[in-house]
Amino acid sequence: MTTRAFDPGQCPVGRTLERVGDAWSLMILRDAQQGLTRFDAFEKSLGVAPNILTKRLAGLVQSGFLERRPYQERPVRHEYVLTPMGRDFAPVLTAMLAFGNRHFAQEGIAGQLVDRATGRAAEPIVVDAVSGRPIDGERFTYAAGPVAGEAVRRRVAEIEARRDRG
Repeated sequence: MTTRAFDPGQCPVGRTLERVGDAWSLMILRDAQQGLTRFDAFEKSLGVAPNILTKRLAGLVQSGFLERRPYQERPVRHEYVLTPMGRDFAPVLTAMLAFGNRHFAQEGIAGQLVDRATGRAAEPIVVDAVSGRPIDGERFTYAAGPVAGEAVRRRVAEIEARRDRG
């Protein structure tokens, strides 16, 4: 039996963090989004110990973010390729990059996304795909979904009550 220090319940943020919530896993996914696929390339880019890298890659494969594929037979070697779910994580990393540049780059911008055609720096935002409006605290709020359990419904009610109080 496994004991967990954290139970995310039905929280989608908690469920995601449970799978990629450590720095090494996030940095591996960042590098994979930028085209790295091989163990030695991740190791060189990150400066991570091989045993830690092995464990994080295995976890990302198990969670469905990466697929392990052989690229050499003698000796057998594998590469780690983003799955559709792994590619779907790109906007999360983009939002983290923008947030980090806005709030933690005291020395200035060291890395950024740029438009390939113009070279201009991008200013990433999160947008509602239905309305096209930027998602912010003014127009959007957290709500219980169709299968929300009692804990989620209670948390949503508490959020609404706090908002109503001002």
